[in-house]
Amino acid sequence: MHSHGYSGHMIDLAQALSGFAVGTIVGLTGVGGGSLMTPILMLLFGIHPATAVGTDLLHAAITKAGGTYVHAKKGRVEWRITCLLATGSLPAAVITLLALHTFTDGLGGSKIITITLGIALLLTAAALTLRTRLRGLSKTYSPDTARHPAFTILTGAILGVVVSLSSVGAGALGITALFFLYPRLPAGHIVASDLAHAVPLTLVAGLGHWLFGSLDWMLLASLLVGSLPGIYIGSHFAGRVPEAILRSLLAAMLVLVGGKLIAF
Repeated sequence: MHSHGYSGHMIDLAQALSGFAVGTIVGLTGVGGGSLMTPILMLLFGIHPATAVGTDLLHAAITKAGGTYVHAKKGRVEWRITCLLATGSLPAAVITLLALHTFTDGLGGSKIITITLGIALLLTAAALTLRTRLRGLSKTYSPDTARHPAFTILTGAILGVVVSLSSVGAGALGITALFFLYPRLPAGHIVASDLAHAVPLTLVAGLGHWLFGSLDWMLLASLLVGSLPGIYIGSHFAGRVPEAILRSLLAAMLVLVGGKLIAF
């Protein structure tokens, strides 16, 4: 089950345009890479779930590396948090992919992937909608002392499982969890640390999918051709578009798609 695309050896214009659209949204909001790209690949282009997830994971690793570089230069990445998350997520991703490969045939795997993706999208929508409220709650109820590192490692492990199955969650879910764990950290640092953690996680999970044959290189190229300029353009307009409106639209879209995938 190697390549399930019909892209052949050409950059697919429709896929590149989808990449551009998703890239622009990611640039504007910092959210929505996997949560938009994977469902688009499955529902719009009819790409096999495992191939859609595997390809999107490597796509995320490449695009997020650029963002991490920018944040790291500005000193926003809390490397300790990033390393704690990775301590949990990387082994979890490897174990999840091995289990998926060992215990399910292609079809079983795709059903698990589709349902996990649907649930992850609904959780992402909830995280986007409630983020400000959750943040307020965590500031009110949390002690000033840092929470035990084990909580951050456990968060990483959960993200590792969800992300390697669905390619969703490294962004919105990770950020929401970090707001709870580190309520005193500035939002910019939380976003940057979460992004930095997403790079090794999506890379390891993406390479795992590639080893098991669920990756389409031409599809990856098509997406990158569109998404890299999209992210660049989107991030330049980041402050100028009202984020609350964008967030609500994104959340509504994720609920629709998530519901559709669970019913799939």
